[in-house]
Amino acid sequence: MERDITNGSGVKGGSVLHEAAERTGGRGGSGLGVRVHIYDRTDVGHMDWPDTDDGRYARAYLEPLMLEGTKHYMANVETTLMLVRIDDLILPLTVNDAQYENAYVCSPYTHYVRYAKQELSLLQRPLLEKGLSGLLNLVGWGMRRSKFNKVVHVNNWLLSTNLFPAMTGEQAVAVMHAVRERFPDHAVVFRSLCPGLHPEITAALGEAGCKMIPSRQIYLYRANDPAFGNSKSRWLLKRDYDLLAKNGYTLVSEAEMTDADIPRIAELYRLLYLEKYSYDNPQFGEPFIALAKASGTLTLYGLRKEGRLDAVMGYFCRNGMMTTPLFGYDTALPQSVGLYRMLSACLIGQAKENGCLLHESAGAAQFKRNRGAVADFEYSAVYDRHLPLARRWCWSLLDRLLNRVGVPIMRKMKL
Repeated sequence: MERDITNGSGVKGGSVLHEAAERTGGRGGSGLGVRVHIYDRTDVGHMDWPDTDDGRYARAYLEPLMLEGTKHYMANVETTLMLVRIDDLILPLTVNDAQYENAYVCSPYTHYVRYAKQELSLLQRPLLEKGLSGLLNLVGWGMRRSKFNKVVHVNNWLLSTNLFPAMTGEQAVAVMHAVRERFPDHAVVFRSLCPGLHPEITAALGEAGCKMIPSRQIYLYRANDPAFGNSKSRWLLKRDYDLLAKNGYTLVSEAEMTDADIPRIAELYRLLYLEKYSYDNPQFGEPFIALAKASGTLTLYGLRKEGRLDAVMGYFCRNGMMTTPLFGYDTALPQSVGLYRMLSACLIGQAKENGCLLHESAGAAQFKRNRGAVADFEYSAVYDRHLPLARRWCWSLLDRLLNRVGVPIMRKMKL
């Protein structure tokens, strides 16, 4: 059953959202009369879940997070999780007001200040690192004063990469207007947009007044293209995969794992993504691993040797794309064993088997380039025109600074 939502000012959300969605119609897709509905924890029980693959996936993953709270599954993710339905699409919304210690997946401050400061060492230029660190401290102070984290993220699955369903630009703009009406004091943000992968959505949101703020350089492996790569990349992948037999490892599927493996899976993720990289990544706990395994929201594979699980990956596919938010291995083992190389080769093999474009996220730039991945940039589409100037300046600064300085530096450094 669909219900109207009442916002904090007492305005009934359903009728307001309907008007906002209707104003964006008239250009293909769902056309005039498209309805956008927002659901919170109190009325998710009345949700009319679409009987589609995406709808069933959304329910299996999002309903437990809404009912039990995100911190039960991810220790450093505190947010209000809501759902938006447009036509037969279900998108998660995360609503924040401050929470400056959150993981970067729902804290722009963490992403653009805290996490960015940790990655300055990649530049390997001490003077530049020192200057940029001071600049980030100053900008971060101003961001907190301007309530930078007062945002609603659209299609935020609380993962490093948010894959989008088959969504039109018109639908994206309708959702943007609906969220703006429902949350008039928040910036509206769409994470994980890449113009090369989402040309219609990015173009429509840009025309509707969104700023396109660069977020990171990503790597794409077109595993669904048989002609992709070259002889060197194919040789490297074969060599990486051959390490399994050489080192006595077996690739095991989720069917060959038991609940007894859940603590080890959580440990392997922690060793790599938290201890080696950053605790500002989502801190997946055992309940998250158990949910992903039981519901099938992540497809799990691991590398096992003599009964011990030493590496693990968890991926999902949507709309012809695949990404791996869960990735980890035992960092105490010698690098010469090649766990990362083996696991990466198996991941690319799964992408080929599924016929998907593999979104390899960020990091390990040269390693991924050598194996045929191509670099691109990911953006956040930010709508803030309804906010006062004191709230907008930080987004405008990021727009200019990152597009004019940050992206050229990253292209040059090939980070």
